[in-house]
Amino acid sequence: MKRASLHTLGCRLNQAETAVLAARLQRDGYHVVEFGEPTDLFVLNTCSVTDEAERTCRYVIRKTLKHSPGAFVAVTGCYAQTGVQELRTIPGIDLIVGNQFKWDLPAFLPAPHDLKKQPDPEVLHTRTLDREDFSLPEYGEPDSTRALLKIQDGCNVMCSFCLIPFARGHERSRLLDDVIQEARILAAGGYREVVLTGVNVGQYRQGELDLVGLIAELEEVEGLDRIRISSIEPTTITDDLLARMALSSKLCPYLHIPLQSGDDNILSAMNRPYSVDEYVRLVQRAGAKIPQLGLGTDLMVGFPGETDDAFEHTLRIAQELPFSYFHVFTYSPRPGTAATKLADQVPIAVARQRAKILSELSRLKRLAFAEQYIGSTVPVLFESGVQDGFRLGVTGNFLKVGVSSNIDLTNDLKEVRIIGASDRWAVGQLTENRQPMRGVPVL
Repeated sequence: MKRASLHTLGCRLNQAETAVLAARLQRDGYHVVEFGEPTDLFVLNTCSVTDEAERTCRYVIRKTLKHSPGAFVAVTGCYAQTGVQELRTIPGIDLIVGNQFKWDLPAFLPAPHDLKKQPDPEVLHTRTLDREDFSLPEYGEPDSTRALLKIQDGCNVMCSFCLIPFARGHERSRLLDDVIQEARILAAGGYREVVLTGVNVGQYRQGELDLVGLIAELEEVEGLDRIRISSIEPTTITDDLLARMALSSKLCPYLHIPLQSGDDNILSAMNRPYSVDEYVRLVQRAGAKIPQLGLGTDLMVGFPGETDDAFEHTLRIAQELPFSYFHVFTYSPRPGTAATKLADQVPIAVARQRAKILSELSRLKRLAFAEQYIGSTVPVLFESGVQDGFRLGVTGNFLKVGVSSNIDLTNDLKEVRIIGASDRWAVGQLTENRQPMRGVPVL
């Protein structure tokens, strides 16, 4: 049996899609092995958000061919859509599949017994992508106790720094029945939390049914304990969504809302469709309605025109708002985006120093978020494995918690008393006897 290895670069949406491709390859007779193991077929699902993502793509291919020099290499995803000419020049690639044909990638492979290196890569690519709502051809096997559930793709917001509209096309939503069917399969398989993923999940629409309506449907799925929304744009967060989150026993009290900059001039140059004041008022409304809300954000530094004063505005907002963490990105020019034409480029050394300052603030925010739960008892859904002697899990509001236990807690939803905190996770103690995963007896 031929071996296949898959690897994902980038966002949770890419991870969900890789799981679908892995399921298809298994059905086609491949033995799927872990990334890094010797393989006959290597599928790389790429990202093109930053220069670093593209450099990582090149590195991963070289690394794979070192231990599997005869592996057939297929590259798909956003870099395969936006950087096809660059990919053609990377030695060792045998097949390049743009996002329009991603789901058909297994059908474009040679028969398993015919897998062999090609003198030049075959390319399957179109400049435009379908605009129709969609269903998925397979349901993937998640590699985490929190299953990624793709509900949406594409984006109509033309941020001046972003390639996503070119890489994934216009907004479109997954058909409702298909979403619910996969959610039922996941719940029946013992998955207790689903994470709703997409490029712009707040734009989910099926007729009159919006994201709130979809969540209401998912709440009826038997065996599903948690529903989490991944990153969501501020302009798509409605009062109805906040009200649902405040009252629901299943929808996690957690929002990751990209801010990008705390300066209105920079937001305007980024073509972000909100002001700093509008963002602040949204966060205030959310915090007032939702008890113990976990709040994350994305911040970008070094965008063209970001003066010292503009960065100070971002730093002040990041300090003042009740974020539990933020992801910090350093701007990198993406060919084809409007931002590459802007003047006043920020020196990379200055941008990196600003990123360092924000990253340190995020570390302190994580610590403060964990510290406020010391003495509290919280429900924690545990992941697999052990890290530094701790079994790790997350609460509904995305507080990471570690407990010391010689019992495998994978996929257990446990009550944990928080007794300490660090900038990595809160430290807790189990408060009750172990509850087994559904269908698995305690030995």
